[in-house]
Amino acid sequence: MNRTIESGKTLLIDGPAAVSVVSGKVEVFGFILGNMRRVVVREGKRLPFVVKEKATVDILTGENTTVEEVDGDTIPSSWVKAFEQLPTPRIKPFTVMVIGTVDSGKTSFCTFLINKLLIEGRKVAILDGDLGQSDIGPPCTVSYAFVKRPVMDLFNLKARNAFFVGFTSPSRAIDKVIEGLALLMQEILGSNPDFVIINTDGWVEGNDAVNYKLQLFEEFNPNIAFCLQRKDELAPLLNALEKSRKVVVDSPSVIRQRSEEKRRSLRELGYMKYLRNSKIRSIPLSWVRIEEDEFIGLDRNLGNTKQARKIYELLGMKPLHLAELQDKICIVTGRRRWISPDNIKKVEGITRKRVVVVRKGEEEGLLVALYDAEKKFLGIGCIREIDYRRKVVKIYTPVSDKISIIAVGRVRLDEKLKETPISSEENKLDFTSKNP
Repeated sequence: MNRTIESGKTLLIDGPAAVSVVSGKVEVFGFILGNMRRVVVREGKRLPFVVKEKATVDILTGENTTVEEVDGDTIPSSWVKAFEQLPTPRIKPFTVMVIGTVDSGKTSFCTFLINKLLIEGRKVAILDGDLGQSDIGPPCTVSYAFVKRPVMDLFNLKARNAFFVGFTSPSRAIDKVIEGLALLMQEILGSNPDFVIINTDGWVEGNDAVNYKLQLFEEFNPNIAFCLQRKDELAPLLNALEKSRKVVVDSPSVIRQRSEEKRRSLRELGYMKYLRNSKIRSIPLSWVRIEEDEFIGLDRNLGNTKQARKIYELLGMKPLHLAELQDKICIVTGRRRWISPDNIKKVEGITRKRVVVVRKGEEEGLLVALYDAEKKFLGIGCIREIDYRRKVVKIYTPVSDKISIIAVGRVRLDEKLKETPISSEENKLDFTSKNP
């Protein structure tokens, strides 16, 4: 449909939609769209089309598309002032950290800054530190990209490299997130950018969140931090950052608050993007190194050690797989195999660790990251099966390169790439019960 909008108005469009400027002057996140420039608004996202001169736009709508016309420019004036505070860097790069709670407009603000800097001819890198709502790399990763031309949605950028953390929240892997971001930052610095913009996650409330953000500041020492705030939700963090250079900017009043279900749906679009054109690859476990596997412990098989034989004796059976992890003993059994609770207690008694029983098939859908021998990120995949007898793992992935390292995450996807609960521990299922 064609729609004509007067100057001084903003058209708010919630995807899925495709928008083309037929005539007039329209701006999105600081970038003026040329005539017939087509912008795709993906599902779950809202883009503001600010009309600078009377314009006609052609809108192709989809299911659940909404179009709203409002007065004025929905980009806060504090965003423009924030950009004006960015200097011409004498020492490169000038590092900007963006902080705010969930759905505060962090990604939109980053996009605005990037476009403005590109228009001035700056070389800009974006470091994406949001595991749960990652725009550049797959979900559960931190990643980065160099932006060569103005962009409406960071999701359209291609990651130059990524680091797999394996969780959707940093609260469960703080050290891992910081390690990954630091490694990627070193790569970025090697390309001599003018500006590095670090987009952070929305975990800002509570002592643990404040301490985490303080660790990020200590690690990266940004030249300036822009803090997006609706009310006073950042007050404890701002107080803690007393000595850092920080500027509070407004969160747009038109930001749409998303439910956890909608946020999960956006992650699932990310899985779909990075698992497109996947095939199943069968990889002998002896050919690869397994990392971060705290679920099954494929890389920590007790083998035929004296302790393993004692455990087999106490269990009254030989499981498909037996591994000793840092805080538990993992036993993998057949789908219908039963183990006596008394026998499990005996194993806990001699190992002084809790025993977790996993049935074969529960590994199906575990999200994994795939690396080459130099630990270069190749992509993601999903475990389809582990053949414990043949010691082969089958992975659903688009990666065709030689795989040397497999990092196992704590997210599981079903065949439709929907997130699903991962383990008996988290769901408190009783794996010592007999099947009916």
